[in-house]
Amino acid sequence: MAKDKTIYTCSECGGSSPKWLGKCPHCNAWNTLVESAAESGAPAKNRYSSQFQSLAKASDVTALSDIEATDMERTPTGHEELDRVLGGGIVEGGVVLIGGDPGIGKSTLLLQALDSLQRAGLNTLYVTGEESGAQVALRSRRLGLDGSQVKVLAEIQLEKILATLEATQPAIAVIDSIQTVYSDQLTSAPGSVAQVRECAAHLTRAAKSSGVCIVLVGHVTKEGALAGPRVLEHMVDTVLYFEGDTHSSFRLVRAIKNRFGAVNEIGVFAMTEKGLKGVANPSAIFLSQHSEPVPGSCVLVTLEGTRPMLVEIQALVDNGGPSPRRLSVGLDRDRLAMLLAVLHRHAGVACMDQDVFVNAVGGVRISEPAADLSVMLAITSSLRGKPLPKGFIAFGEVGLAGEVRPAPRGQERLKEAAKLGFSVAVVPKANAPKKPIEGLTIHAVERVEEAMNVVRGLG
Repeated sequence: MAKDKTIYTCSECGGSSPKWLGKCPHCNAWNTLVESAAESGAPAKNRYSSQFQSLAKASDVTALSDIEATDMERTPTGHEELDRVLGGGIVEGGVVLIGGDPGIGKSTLLLQALDSLQRAGLNTLYVTGEESGAQVALRSRRLGLDGSQVKVLAEIQLEKILATLEATQPAIAVIDSIQTVYSDQLTSAPGSVAQVRECAAHLTRAAKSSGVCIVLVGHVTKEGALAGPRVLEHMVDTVLYFEGDTHSSFRLVRAIKNRFGAVNEIGVFAMTEKGLKGVANPSAIFLSQHSEPVPGSCVLVTLEGTRPMLVEIQALVDNGGPSPRRLSVGLDRDRLAMLLAVLHRHAGVACMDQDVFVNAVGGVRISEPAADLSVMLAITSSLRGKPLPKGFIAFGEVGLAGEVRPAPRGQERLKEAAKLGFSVAVVPKANAPKKPIEGLTIHAVERVEEAMNVVRGLG
C-alpha cells in the first residue's frame, strides 16, 4: 500500500487544504478542517481498492421487482436477550456498534457471546486494544469460561488487524475498542475524529467483502452519546447502547438502529459473579414490592420494541420554596413541566408551589408519551396522600387540550398486565378492547378530568 499524504478536508463544504487552518479557505467556516488521507500515485490504486477491502462487484441497473431478495440468515449468540436486541442473532457481514459507560459490562457480554459461538463451532476473534491478552484470559476465568478457545489478538494498528482478519477468516470478530485503533496512513492520535472515521470505514468494508460479522465497541461522552463522528453510527448496521446504573446489578441493552431487526428493542441482563445473565421476566425488576399500596405510585405498561413491560412510576410532591423544583429520573423533564400545566388547567390539580420529583423504578428510561397518564396519576396520588387501588395500571398520551390519546398496541399492553395479576386499568377510550379481558376491569377515558374522577371513585 502506497504511503498516503495528509490533507485537511472541510466538513461543511468538502474543500481541502494541504495544511490545517483555523478557517476554511473555501467557505470561511471556522474549525471545520479535519485530517484525512489522500493516496499518492495513480487514482486506481487508492487505499480502498485492495482485494480484501473491495466492495461487491458493480451490477446493472435493475428494477426492485426483478431482484431476488431472501431473508438474512441469523446465527444465535447463545444469549436470548442479546439475540432479541440484534433481531435474532448475528448476520453475516453485519457491523454492530455497541456503546456504554465504562465498567457497565460491554466487554464481559461480548466475551461471553464469543465463547458461546466458539463452542457452537464458529471461528471467533477478540481484538483488544485496551487490555493485554493475559488480562482477557484472567477475565474469562473469572467468568467461568474454562477452556475457552476464543482467539485473542492484542493489537491497535488497523493494517495488522485487517491482515489477521484475512488470514484467520473468523465468523465474528470483536474490536475493543474502535477508539484505540489507528491507521499508519494518518498522523493523528488514536481516538481522533479522523482515525475513528478512517478505521471504521476500512473495517466496515472488510466485513461486507469477506462476510465476517464485526462488532465495534465504542466509548461514550459525558452526556452518554457515542464518542467520535456521527458518521460512525451511519456506517454500521446496528447501534446498541448499554443503559443502567453501574451501582445496580441490572443492565439494559437497547437497539437504537438496526437494519436487520426492530429498533428500540431492549434486552435485560443481571450482573452476577459469572458475568451477565438474561432476565426472563424484566417486569419483575421494575416493580417495587409494596405490601400495601402507597401514595405516589402508579404502574405503567410501556412498550419497548416488541415487548410490553410493566414499570412503576413513583412521584413525590412536597412543599417547595419560592422556586419549586421539577426533577425527573428516567423521564423527560420538559414533558413533566408540560404535564403539570395540563394537570392544573384541565383537572384543577395545582402544584405551582410544590416540589415535584418523578422516578422510573429500576433505572429504565422511558421516552414514549404513553407514560403521560401514569405520571399525572402518580403526582395526584402523592399530592393528596391517597394511594391508587391495588392492582392498578394506566397508560395513555395526554395532549395540551386535556385529551387522552391512544397508545400503540394497547391490546398487548392490557394482556401483559392481566397476565401479571393486575385487575384495574385506566386507558384511552380508543384502546378499550372489544372483548373483555379475563380478570381485568377496564375504565376507558377520553379526557384527563375523566381519569381523575374514575380514580376518585375507585378510592
